Amino acid sequence: MPNMSPKIGRRAVLTGAALTAVATAARAQSPAPPAAQVTTLTEVPLGPSTSVTVERRGEIALVGLNRPFIQNRIDPPTRARLAEALYRYEHDPSLRAVVLFGHGENFSRGIDVDAFQASIAAGRRPASGAETLDPLGKSQPHLSKPVVVVAHGDTWNLGHEIYLAGDIRIAAANARFGQDENTHGRFPGGGATVRFVREAGWGNAMRYMLTGDHWSAEESRRMGITQEIAPTPEAALDAGIAMARKIAACGPLSIKATLRSAHQVIDPVEADALSKLDAEYSALYRTEDFIEGRRAEAEGRPPRYQGK
Repeated sequence: MPNMSPKIGRRAVLTGAALTAVATAARAQSPAPPAAQVTTLTEVPLGPSTSVTVERRGEIALVGLNRPFIQNRIDPPTRARLAEALYRYEHDPSLRAVVLFGHGENFSRGIDVDAFQASIAAGRRPASGAETLDPLGKSQPHLSKPVVVVAHGDTWNLGHEIYLAGDIRIAAANARFGQDENTHGRFPGGGATVRFVREAGWGNAMRYMLTGDHWSAEESRRMGITQEIAPTPEAALDAGIAMARKIAACGPLSIKATLRSAHQVIDPVEADALSKLDAEYSALYRTEDFIEGRRAEAEGRPPRYQGK
């Protein structure tokens, strides 16, 4: 399945009158900065060398992970492009909600370990420019506008942590979730140790993180992580778009105030724990157990960990 939805790639067309009306309403609700300072989210169509796609549909945007040849595993350039797309969404006054999804058979199997290994082992943070926002929300500033995440197929590790970082989460019935880093000599360093526990409760989160077992879309909903399940990946994306349109129909200042108020409760409690994740994650990449985990995976055998 080269593209999760045949709808991706078609652009919404507004007449001149409709475009003027939308722009006038947006200015009335939220005055835009001077023209020179306005940031807009530019469309990036689906293509063989495009790791993150962007499509605008009126007041919502669709952002897609597009590395299906490697199960949408995220390498440094893909993370940087996603961070840039989220920054431009945040600062584009014409957009009110974003839907994040994955092209191909899976949402994402997580981090591309080979691509990240050298920088993580050296303790170097992922490169980020001035016009980026952390897709995992581990550092300030945070998005002030909503993110709807749609998962399907394999949604593992960093992929699941991106899912957890969303405001509203929708899954296809075929979604398979996992936080199995401990079975590879790593640990969930993208926020699951904080958000999975918060959303699902200690016992539910530890049951899966400490064993490495995977779980279903229905189990994700039972734990309170997933808000809606759709029968197919295409239906899940449609449900995500419908949810984003409902949000976009609400008062944008009210939506921002709601998120800001909720973050005043969550952020002070979680900030310290989230800020320490990179250092802890990096330390494990320098252990003998991590090397053994990589070797065992390559050789197709169970790892033999020594706690070193």
